[in-house]
Amino acid sequence: MSLAEQLDTVTDAAAGTVDRHATTETFESTNPASGAVVGVFPVHDADAVRETVERARAAAQRWAELGFDGRRERLAAYRGYLARRMHELADLVHRENGKPHADAILEITLAIDHLAWAGAHARKTLGPRRVRAGMLAANHAAYLEYQPLGVVGVIGPWNYPVFTPMGSIAYALAAGNAVVFKPSEHTPAVGAWLAAAWRAAVPDVADALQVVTGYGETGAALCRAGVGKLAFTGSAPTGRKVMAACAETLTPVLMELGGKDAMIVDDDADVAAAADAAVWGAMSNAGQTCIGIERVYVSSPVYDRFVAEVTERVQGLRPGSDDEAAYGPMTMASQADVVRRHLDDATSSGGRAVLGGTLDGGFVAPTVLLDVPESSAAVREETFGPTLTITRVRDAEEALERTNATSYGLAGAVFSRSRARAMDLARRMRSGMTSVNSVLTFASVPALPFGGVGESGFGRIHGEDGLKEFTRAKAITRQRYALPVNLMSFTRPPAAADALARVMGVVHGRHR
Repeated sequence: MSLAEQLDTVTDAAAGTVDRHATTETFESTNPASGAVVGVFPVHDADAVRETVERARAAAQRWAELGFDGRRERLAAYRGYLARRMHELADLVHRENGKPHADAILEITLAIDHLAWAGAHARKTLGPRRVRAGMLAANHAAYLEYQPLGVVGVIGPWNYPVFTPMGSIAYALAAGNAVVFKPSEHTPAVGAWLAAAWRAAVPDVADALQVVTGYGETGAALCRAGVGKLAFTGSAPTGRKVMAACAETLTPVLMELGGKDAMIVDDDADVAAAADAAVWGAMSNAGQTCIGIERVYVSSPVYDRFVAEVTERVQGLRPGSDDEAAYGPMTMASQADVVRRHLDDATSSGGRAVLGGTLDGGFVAPTVLLDVPESSAAVREETFGPTLTITRVRDAEEALERTNATSYGLAGAVFSRSRARAMDLARRMRSGMTSVNSVLTFASVPALPFGGVGESGFGRIHGEDGLKEFTRAKAITRQRYALPVNLMSFTRPPAAADALARVMGVVHGRHR
């Protein structure tokens, strides 16, 4: 299929998600490096979104009736379709998001791996099971199962337009839900491609995954359209708006928000490995990674070596849109303004840029900042650009204290040769996820939950927690035989409560 045919396909997929309420208003998606138009997409209004959700609701019943095995089979067909067309999708991600083709391949690979895990583990995690009834209900059998919510709305981000939304889409589908996906207005072509791929791979339940496109109003309409849950990935300020819209209908939400993730480098760390990881964590994807490293706290004995190692590695990096570039442009042009503001604030408050600090259009040079006060925006706020602050600390305990002194709590990293020390620091780091002697690794492990605390959100995608996130727990008891005395009846003998109290005293009263 030619490039023009590919673009026509994804545009038609977005326009065709709503048959009777498609609006005449459209918007363009452009290449952030060149400004070239990638595609033209409809702005779906509230009526269009509502109709899409209703069509998904009908599909959800059919999808749920397929059972765990039927859904697993179709999810396998979907991931096979993605795997066979990985380069095609990566080319589209490169054009619309700006990241290098190789990084897009890595992102898609992670998404496919999560699809496989979700489909394979849904039955074990969510299937009906019998649980212990306990002493008071010893004559009953007790059962637990996790039932789908019906339709799940997903509002995805632009920085990882395949992997991040798939963390909700794959697990929601595996749990038996239909999904209506609103991709970012900066990457609608990728979202439309994913939906078109589903329809091609799973034609018998094509409406189980649909896409709507547009701006914030379209997302707000999805919040109000009667979905069973809304999964949102984005900034904390936008997350508050999403929550407010969902509150109108008491729609539960999953919030995967931003971070200001830190790395701790202990005095026994492998300095070269830590520096290499910090540079990748900070600069890959132009720093547009919610779990990227933005702050590093380095124990004083290894500080100078660490700065030297980082400087050497960063000197070899170059932004651009060609095949040799280390990373691409800012996908969202306004993000460059945020980066510029943080750099200006850091240098005006006493910090210094040993490398970078310059912007050329949508491209930001890789920047390393030293001596930046903790009160600076470059340390306190999410920068979301290819910048890194490095701070000298007395020891790892001071590093942990500074790491945790933030309203965010998404992820982080610890570098230390001492396994016990590293694990202790990792556990005490106020974050939903921590890597030891690496960065970002937890995101590639499908069995691990993904999510943050504080300003970084709540709820979890990935793993068993991610599957359960898109279900409701259903409890059932069944009386197996009647007891001589029914304690839950007005006909119980007057002495029954006293007898029960004596039994509780014998069984539990001895424990202090």
